[in-house]
Amino acid sequence: MPNVNYAQVWEPELLDILMQGTLTSPFVTSNVRWLDAKTFHFTQMSTSGYKNHSRNGGWNTGTYTQTDVPFTLTHDRDVEFLVDKADVDETNATASIQNISRVFEQTQVVPETDALFFSKVAQKAQATAGYNSSTAASSYTKAKVFGMLKDILAKGKLRRYKANGSLIMYVTSAIMDALEQSTEFTRKIEMTQIAEGGLGIETRVTDIDGVPVMEVIDDERFWDAFDWEPADGGFLPRKKVAESEEDAGDGVTGAHKINVLVACGQTCKIVPKISSIYYFEPGGHTKGDGYLYQNRSLSDVFVFPNGRDGKIDSVFVDVDTTEYTGA
Repeated sequence: MPNVNYAQVWEPELLDILMQGTLTSPFVTSNVRWLDAKTFHFTQMSTSGYKNHSRNGGWNTGTYTQTDVPFTLTHDRDVEFLVDKADVDETNATASIQNISRVFEQTQVVPETDALFFSKVAQKAQATAGYNSSTAASSYTKAKVFGMLKDILAKGKLRRYKANGSLIMYVTSAIMDALEQSTEFTRKIEMTQIAEGGLGIETRVTDIDGVPVMEVIDDERFWDAFDWEPADGGFLPRKKVAESEEDAGDGVTGAHKINVLVACGQTCKIVPKISSIYYFEPGGHTKGDGYLYQNRSLSDVFVFPNGRDGKIDSVFVDVDTTEYTGA
């Protein structure tokens, strides 16, 4: 094998990774009051209303309730990479810690943030009567799609949040394609750049009745349930597992692809607690002769109840009828 000068055949920069960036950044909040390492505090209040006034004197007594509700973060993730010193030298720093960090953020952290948000909001909507549905994806034809999306925005109390401009609707690429071809839909669909971390994220965006409609191009993150512990790390849609025998209780419901998800910026929050990144030079750790990168993230997604009656009424999900089987 001939001697190879890796510095000549390897470019110092990696090829740009073409993928969709995070779509859920409007929902990230740091405005929480922490009780302990994994829990923050939310005050929920509701009051009774007016009663008819009596001119014979006296006032009607009202009631109010105030509940301090703790929310605990459960999505605790970490990874470390050791880059052997020789690899850095021989590839002219192509495999350097800086590049590993950049690739990890783009290909793992960003999609996982969206996946966590979409799945958690979907599950909360699925647990709330009147705020979920299941529809074959093929039903969203160009002839029907506009009416179907308008019907979703009219569900439950969504009109209340639509009126104050706090809703965002996410749809699959297939649904955005159908909407673009719809003769009933007259709004303009544009490729829009969303600023995120100094980068321009391009996606198709339009609106229906003032509600932004955003395309989720990278649909691997657009499922209602995930396996967060696959062998190679990262995440995958939760795979259907049949029960070993009738009513054995060991079956697992497979994930469903999300068709449409509606979330409210006022009540849906991605709450980060810990974002730790450590970098050690060779000799500064005991893992080996190389550069060590460690990354830990503790976060979660919550859908808060309204302030009127303490109910969830600001989200909606429509999922495909087919369960994920891994095929």
